[in-house]
Amino acid sequence: ERRGRRADGGGAFPQGWAGGYPEIVKENELFERYYRELGIVPAGEWDAFMAALREPLPATLRITGYRSHAREILHCLKEKYFRELQDLEVDGQKVEMPQSLSWYPEELAWHTNLSRKILRKSPQLEKFHQFLVSETECGNISRQEAVSMIPPLLLNVSPHHKILDMCAAPGSKTAQLIEMLHADMNVPFPNGFIIANDVDNKRCYLLVHQAKRLNSPCIMVVNHDASSIPNLQIDVDGRKEILFYDRILCDVPCSGDGTMRKNIDVWKKWTTQNSLQLHGLQLRIATRGVEQLAEGGRMVYSTCSLNPIENEAVIASLLEKSQGALELADVSSELPGLKRMPGITKWKVMLKDGQWFEEWKDVPSNRQTQIRPTMFPVKDEEKLKAMNLERCLRILPHHQNTGGFFVAVLIKKSPMPWNKRQPKVHQKLPQRTGDTEVTAANSGNGSDCIIEASTLAENEESKKMQELQNLDTEQSKKEGVCGPPPSKKMKLFGFKEDPFVFLPEDDPLFLPIQKFYALDPSFPKMNLLTRTQEGKKRQLYMVSKELRNVLLNNSEKMKVINTGIKVWSRNSDGEQFGCAFRLAQEGIYTLYPFIHARIINVCIEDVKILLTQENPFLSKFSSETQKKVKDMAMGSIVLKYDPDPEKPHDLQCPIVLCGWQGKTSLRAFVPKNERLHYLRMMGVEVFKAKRKEEDLENKTEEEVQQRLVQTEEGMDVEDKEHDLVTKMEAEIGEESSQSHVAHSAMEIENKIEDLDQSSKKTNSHVSQEGKDTDASNMKD
Repeated sequence: ERRGRRADGGGAFPQGWAGGYPEIVKENELFERYYRELGIVPAGEWDAFMAALREPLPATLRITGYRSHAREILHCLKEKYFRELQDLEVDGQKVEMPQSLSWYPEELAWHTNLSRKILRKSPQLEKFHQFLVSETECGNISRQEAVSMIPPLLLNVSPHHKILDMCAAPGSKTAQLIEMLHADMNVPFPNGFIIANDVDNKRCYLLVHQAKRLNSPCIMVVNHDASSIPNLQIDVDGRKEILFYDRILCDVPCSGDGTMRKNIDVWKKWTTQNSLQLHGLQLRIATRGVEQLAEGGRMVYSTCSLNPIENEAVIASLLEKSQGALELADVSSELPGLKRMPGITKWKVMLKDGQWFEEWKDVPSNRQTQIRPTMFPVKDEEKLKAMNLERCLRILPHHQNTGGFFVAVLIKKSPMPWNKRQPKVHQKLPQRTGDTEVTAANSGNGSDCIIEASTLAENEESKKMQELQNLDTEQSKKEGVCGPPPSKKMKLFGFKEDPFVFLPEDDPLFLPIQKFYALDPSFPKMNLLTRTQEGKKRQLYMVSKELRNVLLNNSEKMKVINTGIKVWSRNSDGEQFGCAFRLAQEGIYTLYPFIHARIINVCIEDVKILLTQENPFLSKFSSETQKKVKDMAMGSIVLKYDPDPEKPHDLQCPIVLCGWQGKTSLRAFVPKNERLHYLRMMGVEVFKAKRKEEDLENKTEEEVQQRLVQTEEGMDVEDKEHDLVTKMEAEIGEESSQSHVAHSAMEIENKIEDLDQSSKKTNSHVSQEGKDTDASNMKD
């Protein structure tokens, strides 16, 4: 039996996919018969389609379009790293140059066929490899499959939008949404926010791991079943109103046959049964999404499956029961350059034994639990035409060397029909009809259905119950404490989260901070929170005003995993200098606009000294910097670099660093990978071959202090997330995420995606749809 190297990093490996594993044969007769019959591949292109599916998927990376740093990273990639790869030969073969994705805006997404094996074969490639690793850890680059980048782009997000990401883990799309929210970096707190949800508790920590790299105060990670995610309330001028979202990303669990190029085991596991089991769940999640969508809002439904049962059938059923409340948006002019196929209007349903059915009436009664009426196309030609299913888009792998994908963009024109009914209708048991999914909005959503605000007011019984329920939590809200929901209301798995405690307005803790940093009167101190209800507050976090509103009004019904960014850390030595809290680098870009004291403007040479030396003496800095420091009290400071337009060869984006001024020295409190990032952008050579041992020696005091603080304070969410990532990586035979050098950027993200797949396989959703456990619930 032939064995070969693992080929999931890209490049052609004729020995097959392996790595000590037996070769997996990329054949599945049922798959070919099914898709040939459905005709989703244009005539004459079948062989090219199948050949593409058998080739490994190219690695794709996205430069985080966040802050002005994105332009600098792109410049660095093109002018330095890509130039060094030009004309480079490895083992007598010319290295293939990375290519930008033509349809992604501003050249911020690239794909490459460089495999992990090749990346270690020359110093130039190793340098490129380390660049990718370091920038990924900083959050400046994300390894993300090309087709996965499409849904967030089609959401058309603006900074004021309230966004729900229903099935968000592992978080690459969520990261894209965060970038869009912060399109204007001069606004520290956009009016919009993102609530990122996932049903799996462990995957929520992978989601936190991804999202926190972008340091946004406008993201909240929650843990709910997407098909029954609760209605949230917000306070609007003293009135309680139901929260409706302007944008919803509905990237549902799916059979994943569009991912065959990277998830090789799909070849042997593929069966039509997976799609039949998942269809009902997908429809329930999509239904729950449109219920919570604001009128005029946009929801993107997507899967990494090519199967119409999971795609057009779900959309057609949703459109039909919406009775005109929804319409498919025409996005043919958006993302020019993206090759796409229109949605189909005719399809058939196949059982796993190969038996076909064209209409619901043909399905024998003993098969009616596996096959549902909503899986079939609409027969009424007029209705079908009005749906405009051709406005959906399907990405085929051979058209632009990608995975397979499906996207539909829905616009909500009016409330859903069942939201307009009188309250008494909601109290009736749902009627049994030929199509059980018609009542899914009322019977299948678990906890509660959406009711318009006016209906809530009319329903006195419901109102009284709500008032009784709120009595217990009202005092907590007044005190700004948002604890986890009581376990009797919902089953809680995984870690028990600490409460979110907002700083009271008269908290004596804040006064010395305000004075020391001369915070602007507009500083939103009500948005500061801690994760400890009792004892010494060691970390101060910050959320946007809108997320504070959500937290305070929904703590009893929402399981929040994480929110906010760290802005201050307690430093015992600081008390003698007038302030016990030093600035934290994670939150400095949010905090900086409000700080009016302890800011030192430094030149580029000073920045290089700060980032390359551990605790440099003041005498090493420019005379201007020395003068500014001379009259300043010891303690935490802000170090600001502003680019000089007259020196175009210098770094052309502003930098804000947290520092500490001692008696005779000045130092930066910046995590190592962020240091390396800034140095690279300034053209300083930071590449060191085999730097594993040096990594251990050069741990910054920041990391040491942070670890000590976390040990004292107990396990916070970052520890839990890190421990989970490390533990799960160990389970799949990979090294710990601490061994940064051993992994490329592609590997880091691949592991998250691999965990994503394995976790999905145990997802409880499958059992809701049938007993066949073959369905792998894959989601990119």
